[in-house]
Amino acid sequence: MAEHEHVRVAVIGSGFGGLGAAVRLRREGITDFVVLERAGSVGGTWRDNSYPGCACDIPSHLYSFSFAPNPDWPRTFSGQRWIRAYLEHVADVFGLRPHIRFDAEVRRMTWDGENLRWTIETARGSLTADVVVSATGPLSDPKIPEIPGLDSFPGAVFHSARWDHDYDLRGKRVAMVGTGASAIQIVPAIQREVGRLTLFQRTPPWVMPRVDRAISGAERRLHRALPFTTQVRRGVLWGLRELQVQAFTKHPDELGLVERLAKRNMARAVKDPALRAKLTPDYRIGCKRILLSSEYYPALARPNVDVVASGLTEIRGSTVVAADGSEAEVDAIIFGTGFHVTDMPIAERVVGAEGITLAESWKGGMRALRGASAAGFPNWMTIIGPNTGLGNSSMILMIESQLNYMADYLRQLDVLGVPPGPQGTGGGRTALDARPEAVDNWNHQVQERMKRTVWNTGGCTSWYLDASGRNTTIWPGTTTEFRRATRRVDLAEYEVIRKAGERTKTSVAEADEIDEIDEIDGKKSEAAA
Repeated sequence: MAEHEHVRVAVIGSGFGGLGAAVRLRREGITDFVVLERAGSVGGTWRDNSYPGCACDIPSHLYSFSFAPNPDWPRTFSGQRWIRAYLEHVADVFGLRPHIRFDAEVRRMTWDGENLRWTIETARGSLTADVVVSATGPLSDPKIPEIPGLDSFPGAVFHSARWDHDYDLRGKRVAMVGTGASAIQIVPAIQREVGRLTLFQRTPPWVMPRVDRAISGAERRLHRALPFTTQVRRGVLWGLRELQVQAFTKHPDELGLVERLAKRNMARAVKDPALRAKLTPDYRIGCKRILLSSEYYPALARPNVDVVASGLTEIRGSTVVAADGSEAEVDAIIFGTGFHVTDMPIAERVVGAEGITLAESWKGGMRALRGASAAGFPNWMTIIGPNTGLGNSSMILMIESQLNYMADYLRQLDVLGVPPGPQGTGGGRTALDARPEAVDNWNHQVQERMKRTVWNTGGCTSWYLDASGRNTTIWPGTTTEFRRATRRVDLAEYEVIRKAGERTKTSVAEADEIDEIDEIDGKKSEAAA
């Protein structure tokens, strides 16, 4: 970092959210920004998760930016290396690399109320920024449970998101802990080469077939020659998932048919009644994320695989012990136990206007206005924030909606900082801070809608829920609804902070006037893009 470097916007992270934010900033005509990345390359979770079998469970043409379509996806559900290559391509095509600071892990972000800016301490030095856009993502910091004896285990231990590619699994006795989205991809990928595989399952997932196939050369040539065909394909994939939302959010009982299909899928691959009993969930399908795999059940039925329908509770030397008392001797332990989603570590590093961290502010549960702004943290926004997750569709759709909100947020700051008029210049620095009552009102609406959803009523305990049982991760509606809710910033939901430090609430008349100016600026920006 250059000494005393100051930028208008600092983006944290270079996954889909961070790169998307960077592209949107350039399209808005903003070039005074940096992307702070803790690793040595872009990609976020698609860089970190390189385990065998890693792939996306959302179709490729929907799991990509609308402004950067890829006509050359090789499969309908592409693997990790193709998605990571796509993100590298986005960084190159949109000229983002000059803005990216690699190996610059953020250690602390502190709001400077006197100068209305953020002071950011990184592994490569310090800088300041008018606005921070945090795009670290909820699937960035692995969670490994505290298990007695783990520290003294003599073999290899690693998490799915920190795969040890130097460790040779061939012929080894391996314990796989967890049965989430990563585990159902890892198990069939390693089952054929390990000597014995013991799967520790606390809760069985619902698994549907993954209808994956290679995308033909003719299809790809068509998409290259006629780009609108890619848009049509994406639109169909999106529309089908929008139609599914009501079953998850309003009518969970309608999911019974899907359960019967899932059980039939299991019965085709698993002939042993005892094993089928272990693998059959006792909660409504959709309560946890529905997983897609056509290889998971066949792998579990192989003679070198043991399914322990109980969690791992203790380790004695090289012996792993389950809650039901069963034991197994293993050479390696692989954890597929998820991430710090409802207790994101980045929140401990953000210090707001009142001198408290975001983690302290969120002690009773994560909450942010429209999934973006937290009260007491001016000019700080998050991408994939509280209650923006999806259970059945592409998170890229939600990210792009939040980028719309970010763009309008910056336009509002421009209008507030520079007096309107042909000669208006130098209006001074300003900041926007979400009003606590606006955050509470938004959060109340979301939680009320959440009460009838399958995620709250389906009878399971999932990573969607925080320690107090509140669902602080999932959006209880369609992606269309969320896009409408984040199309524009409502200034009435914010306090305006001036350079002198005074806080004012924007009146309805002022908000209308600013909206009118903002609409003109927005049209100019869209035309330029």
